[in-house]
Amino acid sequence: MSNDSIKILLVDDEPDILEILSYNLIAEGYKVLTASNGLEAVKSAKKNQPHLILMDVMMPEMDGIEACEQIRTFPELKDTIITFLTARGEDYSQVAGFEAGADDYITKPIKPKVLVSKIKALLRRLNEATPTENSELITVGDLTIDREAYKIIHKGNELVLPRKEFELLSLLASKPGKVFKRDEILDKVWGNEVVVGGRTIDVHIRKLREKIGDDSFKTIKGVGYKFTT
Repeated sequence: MSNDSIKILLVDDEPDILEILSYNLIAEGYKVLTASNGLEAVKSAKKNQPHLILMDVMMPEMDGIEACEQIRTFPELKDTIITFLTARGEDYSQVAGFEAGADDYITKPIKPKVLVSKIKALLRRLNEATPTENSELITVGDLTIDREAYKIIHKGNELVLPRKEFELLSLLASKPGKVFKRDEILDKVWGNEVVVGGRTIDVHIRKLREKIGDDSFKTIKGVGYKFTT
């Protein structure tokens, strides 16, 4: 996928930040859209279906967390990468962001060249298949995962999951009973070029437990997780 075919939505209530980020991303050949608050972001995302959204957390009208939650309800945006741009550390912003369905976060201030590099790393994940077994169809008990159609059927009902939740579930379910180490999960689901916090996996597992059931995921303390039937 060439840069000129990729749409990036920038969301921030500070015009100077939007101008600087837009300039650097347009210079790389990307198509750039902007919004100044969460409400505008939701409307623009639904209308334009960007490949990546880079969004501030603290904004008027609607903050980034709520905007992310709303965007994740649109099935047509399930593959959109959502990354938060925040001045906060690994506390409320990061955990709440992952809870809302974000894929990553970037801490401000950040140099434009570094930001562009991180965005390129995130976008490289767009065309990469979930690194599980070769089969596109995984069936475990009352759970069926169709990786080609990006569809999950659980107890006869179709589930719509954010991209990273889908990839994490696909990985664990590809080998029921196998303990996947935390480093392996981060590498295969997020990629070693994308730096995420240590609690990222835990947040996504908690969300999957809410949707699939506690009994399906077992925590191996100090090691990782496994999918059980």
